[in-house]
Amino acid sequence: MSRDSSGVGPGLEEQIEAGVAALGNGALVAYPTDTLYGLGANAFDDAAVERVFEAKGRPRGMPIPLLLSDSDWLAQVAMDVPPLAVRLAQAFWPGPLTMVVPAGPRVPALVTARGWTVAVRVPDHPVPRELARRLGAPITGTSANPSGGPDPYTADDVRQRMGSAVAFVIEGGPAPTGRPSTVLDITCDPPRLLREGALSFGAIQALCGTITDGRKQ
Repeated sequence: MSRDSSGVGPGLEEQIEAGVAALGNGALVAYPTDTLYGLGANAFDDAAVERVFEAKGRPRGMPIPLLLSDSDWLAQVAMDVPPLAVRLAQAFWPGPLTMVVPAGPRVPALVTARGWTVAVRVPDHPVPRELARRLGAPITGTSANPSGGPDPYTADDVRQRMGSAVAFVIEGGPAPTGRPSTVLDITCDPPRLLREGALSFGAIQALCGTITDGRKQ
């Protein structure tokens, strides 16, 4: 099967175009990633982000992670990016590492739960990267399920659990790992592990050295 330079096969091209159109109109789109199915909205559109909270029944005090097209997009959503973030991005992006960094001024307060940080990732899957690239904005990267519900591994999982709240679901096959991303807070020294997922604690520690295990706190 042939692929274009984005890595998207012809079977996904039309779906991605439809997804970008829906996102551009403020609607929600579910998409496959390298971990689980994600629920996407234009991260710079307050009304669209509000729909994510409503669709999931997500408490307003819970920040929403963002997915980027590539590591160069960090400057769009973060400020005062630590050198460690650059090294981690070079080592593990695209991939299942979510980094918590200081939020930039363009990130809506709803995304950060009115905090000063934002969680960001470049997934190792062409669909969310292409959605963000063609939209020209980061997309929300929360899982496409009701808050606290079972993880969504397939498009059918999303349809059964989210129903009509999602305007369009991209069929991309099962999520490759079926595990959430690993979350590392690099706004503190030493960095703090908030969740161990598809990327191991050991792999991060080998690059960073000392890490605080925030899961024990």
